[in-house]
Amino acid sequence: MDSKDFIMEKSWARVLGEEFEKEYMKSLQNFLISEVESNQIIYPPKDLIFNAFCKTPYDKVKVVIVGQDPYHGKGQAHGLSFSVPKEIKAPPSLKNIFQEQVKDVGIKAPITGELTAWAKQGVLLLNATLTVRESSPKSHYGKGWELFTDRIIEILSKNKKPIVFLLWGKSAKEKLFNAFTDRENTHHLILTAAHPSFYSVSGFWGCKHFSKTNEFLINNNIKPIDWQIA
Repeated sequence: MDSKDFIMEKSWARVLGEEFEKEYMKSLQNFLISEVESNQIIYPPKDLIFNAFCKTPYDKVKVVIVGQDPYHGKGQAHGLSFSVPKEIKAPPSLKNIFQEQVKDVGIKAPITGELTAWAKQGVLLLNATLTVRESSPKSHYGKGWELFTDRIIEILSKNKKPIVFLLWGKSAKEKLFNAFTDRENTHHLILTAAHPSFYSVSGFWGCKHFSKTNEFLINNNIKPIDWQIA
């Protein structure tokens, strides 16, 4: 799997280029090829797999929101964790995120689930795995994506500029232990909560991650995030 085969902003291509030459990525490539050859439908489309790395350049990252895997319904996934295209109805998890934001930072309830506005402000919307088979959640776990996204978190954890990491759910929290090399002495802010899905949202509501994020950014002389989605 060559980074040249995919759309990726140049700063990320520079820091991640060597990953595409490693054996686990070659194995992942073979798996994805086998999925296509067996007529499986994969989300998101190939040209959007690395959409998060197009919308948020490496040197612009302020916040990282880690999800599990892409939405597995038709038309939903477009390469940004929790986000859906404007014409697609917001899924339950995203509605729960918006509900927490309304209470936490006082925004108006968004009318779209498209989160590109966050990404353009420096919010890296990253999933633990970057592809999924249609109607089969977590179907691409254990195939290599986790190693790739662990590497991304590891690279960002070594960034001298303070970054906020929002880890929601088990898969996201695993990133803390797999990829964060110095959790105890970090200058970054790491916030964890339950996944905002229907089954665990009671552990997500009240986390106040959005106000805590902006407070941290302001205290570090970094422009806060405007969480309002038009």
